[in-house]
Amino acid sequence: MALSNNVIGAINFVAVLLSIPVIGAGIWLANEPDNSCVKILQWPVIILGILILVVALAGFVGGFWRIPWLLIFYLVAMLILIILLASLVVFVYMVTIRGSGHLEPNRAYLEYRLEDFSGWLRRRVQGPFKWDRIRGCLSSTSMCSELNQSYRMAQDFFNARLTPLQSGCCKPPTQCGYTFVNPTYWISPINNAADMDCLQWNNDQNQLCYNCDSCKAGLLANLKTEWRRADIILVVTLVALICLYLTGCCAFRNAKTEDLFRRYKQGYT
Repeated sequence: MALSNNVIGAINFVAVLLSIPVIGAGIWLANEPDNSCVKILQWPVIILGILILVVALAGFVGGFWRIPWLLIFYLVAMLILIILLASLVVFVYMVTIRGSGHLEPNRAYLEYRLEDFSGWLRRRVQGPFKWDRIRGCLSSTSMCSELNQSYRMAQDFFNARLTPLQSGCCKPPTQCGYTFVNPTYWISPINNAADMDCLQWNNDQNQLCYNCDSCKAGLLANLKTEWRRADIILVVTLVALICLYLTGCCAFRNAKTEDLFRRYKQGYT
């Protein structure tokens, strides 16, 4: 019985360690400028990681100090958390399965279209109230002004590997036919009606293309990349937690069997 309880305690100590990458993934998302502006995924991930930590600590204490009710709480609560984590992993994968950049002639960077992304993600950035808050947050960053310091010549800029946010928010769409002056200042063509975003572009450094659908699409493309990276961490943690949980269930069952057998022997003698 003591050996099985020690095994359960050791298993839950590992589960405590596994909560760290989940919490870390949430903190990493919260510190990314785009995620900090949207605030969708980071808090569910952080809260889930903290809950895993608390439940694993309960199992650790219940295993080493032989507290049966605490072990039962651990088994039930951890099963619920594993189901929640699996649901979150599937959800992130499903909402990020769509959406990719498009190549434009003579450009190294990609351009993004809002309609390419999942409806759930699009709804997070559509609507004047939602986007006004996000736009204000994005425009307060230095992502666009940094381009002016890095690229002086048009060809150097066209060969640059811009982030989706920079491509969507800091310049007009290529199909509009604007003439390059610097990365955030462009001369308007005679006919700029190729796309509604062409009319939204403004050389005012506080406006640029922050009102464009291409900016919303660039934001979603950034989110997709970061969420996919976080999802890999969640998948690895999920698999490890399932393995630990099954091992813990076996150890708990063995502990109960040993206890029943010991009581049987005492009654028999």
